[in-house]
Parts: sequence; C-alpha cells; structure tokens
Amino acid sequence: MIYFDNSATTKPHPEVIESFTKAAAHYFANPSSIHPLGGQVEKLLQAARQQAADLMGIPKETVVFTSGGTEGNNTAIKGVALEHQSRGKHIITTNAEHPSIQDTCRSLEQLGFEVTYLPVSAEGMVSSEDVERAIRKDTILVTMMQVNNEIGSIQPIDEIGKMLKKYPKVLFHVDAVQGLGKVPLNLANAGIDLCTFSGHKIHGLKGTGLLYVNHTAKLYPLLHGGSQESGIRSGTENVAGAVSFVKALRLVKEKQTNQKDNVLKRLHDKLMEELKQIEDIEINSPVNGANHIVHFSVPGIKPEVIIHSLSQKEIYISTKSACSSREQTESHVLVACGKTKEVASAGLRISFSYENTEEEVEVFVKELKKAIQQFKEVLR
Repeated sequence: MIYFDNSATTKPHPEVIESFTKAAAHYFANPSSIHPLGGQVEKLLQAARQQAADLMGIPKETVVFTSGGTEGNNTAIKGVALEHQSRGKHIITTNAEHPSIQDTCRSLEQLGFEVTYLPVSAEGMVSSEDVERAIRKDTILVTMMQVNNEIGSIQPIDEIGKMLKKYPKVLFHVDAVQGLGKVPLNLANAGIDLCTFSGHKIHGLKGTGLLYVNHTAKLYPLLHGGSQESGIRSGTENVAGAVSFVKALRLVKEKQTNQKDNVLKRLHDKLMEELKQIEDIEINSPVNGANHIVHFSVPGIKPEVIIHSLSQKEIYISTKSACSSREQTESHVLVACGKTKEVASAGLRISFSYENTEEEVEVFVKELKKAIQQFKEVLR
C-alpha cells in the first residue's frame, strides 16, 4: 500500500496508541475529583500540559487541549468575536481558507459581524500590505492558515505578526494544523495570539489537539460548565487524548529535528520533477510551498476517476480538503488563485509523511501515467 493522503489524516504511531491505552486503562478517574485517584489523573494531565509547552516553547498556562483543528479554530474565532464585539465586529481573513475558518467566519456574518476576505496571489499567498490596508478601527481579529491544506502555500506569518504588533487591539489567530512538525513556526516571537494544532495530522489520534492562547487573548467560551482548561473549554478532560497528543508531538518534533537529510524535500522535489515531464498535467502548488504537499490538475479528467484507478493499485491520494472532498465542485482555493474552472475542478493532492519513500513516488508516477493514458484511449 502507498498512502499519500497524509494531509487528510495520518496513520497513528504505535507508541501513540500505547500511550493512550495505558492512560485510559490506569488513569480513568475524573481529574476534578478530590480523592487520590482523581489527584493522580490531574497530575498526569498537568505533566502532559507542561511537556506540550516545553516542546512548543510556550508557557504552560497557554496550552488548551482540544479535540482538534475544527474545534480549535471555532473556539479561537468565535471566542474573540463574542468577547470583543463591544469594541468592533470586523474580522479579516483570506478567500483561500480551510472550511473550519471560512464557514466559521460566514456564521459570524449572520450574527452581524463583517468579514473582509482578502485575495491571494496565483501562488495562494496573501501580502502583509493587504492585511494592513484592510485594518479598520473596528477590526478585532485577523485569522488565516499557516500552510494551505490543498496546495501547500506558506503564508508570511512572521511578517504579518510583526506588522500586527503595531495594532495591539487586533488579535492574530493562525491555523497551523498542516504545518505542525513540518514547517517551522516560532510561537514565542511571531506576534501570534492564538494558534490551532491537531493530533491526527502528526500520527496522533483523531479527537485530539491543542489551542495556544496567549495571555493577550481573552476568549468568550463556547462551552460552559465546569470551567476546565482555564475556563475556555468546560467538560471532563480527555486525559488519555492529551497524553497521546503529547506523545505524537514529541515524535514528530524528533523527526523534524533529527533527520540527516530533508526527507520531505527529497520526495517533493522528485515528484515535482516527474510531474513536469507529463504534458497533460498542470501543477498548482507553488515552487516554495510546503514540502509535504504537491497539488496538480489533469484537465479533462475527473479527479475521482484517477483516484479510483489508483486505489485499485492500493495507492491512495485525494482531491482537496477531506472536509469537502465529497463535494463535486471546483476547489475554492484554486479559484482564488485564478485557475480556470476546468483546472479547479480537476485537482489532485499528494501529501507526504516522514514514512514515505522515493520508491513509492516512482511507483505512483508510473501508475498515474497509466491511468491518464487509459482514460485518453477511452475517449478516442
């Protein structure tokens, strides 16, 4: 099997599963209980929080464990909007965001908020100048992805964060789900107030994640009840999930730091060179994008036809965000980049993990060529 759909989800690492199982079996008490068993679980939870903070280079108090990217983005965006609406109802984002940002912003428009959707370049990038020009007296939030989940564009987060330091009343939220463990991000000095991460993108378990909440950010909680997670996320904590997330975080950070050569870059460059030799293909990913994502289109061929053909060979790829891949429409990201409808509706995404190999790339390219040729022969 060749699995090239790692941006949708990754295969859980055995050590992550083991850490979850042990924590769930032996630390089952409620961490809010005052008896010794509850106290042991509370200590384990706080130890996991400290370890996450150390690995991310952030204060322990800024770590909020969540169920993943969608919850993290909703908590950050809606939390800022509802908490600070008395001083402004204007939000800035881009027109190439993940549905969990785009649809959250749209939901707030129904509540009277105004959202500016900034255009992106042909490479899927927004400029810090455009962001600054969009800021108004009533702007309360700028929210965007670090790495585009479809085509791999890397936004100038450091540049935007530095610029936003001139506007202390404007909070900066970054969805770093696709970049964690693969694209560097310095939370401590990047001017970021809120940042979203997800466990199942780094060989962790689904339903686990982390939201970084800087001391500068005050949020209106979406869940009320027991005031867990600093009052931001009420509800009995998923301690085994938090422990497993930290294990996955440690493992992926080690991969990112200790690799002798850049595995993802080698895979990326090899695939890009191979795709350039196929005349029927249009590459959509930018040259300087994230190394783990390669996106291209085969105009005239429905992507599901190629996906089905490859899956018969046990090669698994995708089209766009897994959250919207079943929708038979053109990619809103490719449309935002100025692609034609034919190209935007024929996109295919390959996404690597550190476990993939160059031999797998060679097999994939060989089978892709076969699939394209077979379809062209049918049309003759």
